[in-house]
Amino acid sequence: MSVISRIVLRLATTAAVACAIPQSSLALDYPTKPVRLIVGVAAGGANDTVARLLALTLSERLGQPIVVENRPGAGGNISVEAVINAPPDGHTLLFASLANVLAAAFYDKANVNFARDIAPVTSLVRGTLIMEVNPSFPATTIPEFIAYAKANPGKINMASAGIGNTTHVAGELFMMLTGTKFTHVPYRGGAPAVTDLLGGQVQLYFDGISASLDHVRSGRLRALGVTIAQRARVLPDVPAIAEFVPGYETSGGMASVFAKMCPTKSSTGSTRRSMPASPIRS
Repeated sequence: MSVISRIVLRLATTAAVACAIPQSSLALDYPTKPVRLIVGVAAGGANDTVARLLALTLSERLGQPIVVENRPGAGGNISVEAVINAPPDGHTLLFASLANVLAAAFYDKANVNFARDIAPVTSLVRGTLIMEVNPSFPATTIPEFIAYAKANPGKINMASAGIGNTTHVAGELFMMLTGTKFTHVPYRGGAPAVTDLLGGQVQLYFDGISASLDHVRSGRLRALGVTIAQRARVLPDVPAIAEFVPGYETSGGMASVFAKMCPTKSSTGSTRRSMPASPIRS
């Protein structure tokens, strides 16, 4: 069974549970209208790509349109706000990532509270990130990159998909562990960040492997390392950053689905019990 098929099967049986809709009535009563799937980044990035694949297949299974809406900004808080302002009937879902959790630390005056206002439905995918540079960048290995960065503090422009996004935090962790300093350039999603990386306006980006794999394989971008502890199966010749930077490890936590918190405690408990024991890894 494909990854997307497994995602669909999990979500189809748990989406309605987020608001305590009995399983016995799932097939008859849910969904009764199109379902909105809110994505907190701009169209074209890794999260958006997975969300649209999920929406396409899930729509076929459920017999209702799954409409992807991109609501980028404020580290994902704008997308969270769109969900909590919707009726708690399971027809507005949040395609969340670790960035939504991290945003709570970066935006302490936000109008939303990720932990308080919405409830988990299911965890879908944990994604590997690639540390990648424009091919014109003088370093071809992580040791060479670190040496160049230390000799040129603040002169490397590091793109991210937004302040507090995992693509931002991955770079901050790298700087912390290596004693280097980059200039952070936040974007409103992964797609515009990759566009400027390809064009040379920025030099570094920690991108989801699903979004940049073709660029790396074609030579349009150069992969220096992957952010997980071991090498990725799809890029066996690209080292793990941890091979050169001890203790470095992070992943995208790319896809989880949340719905607006329901007013009763029992519905929240049902939602949590419905979540899978372990995520699917990319």
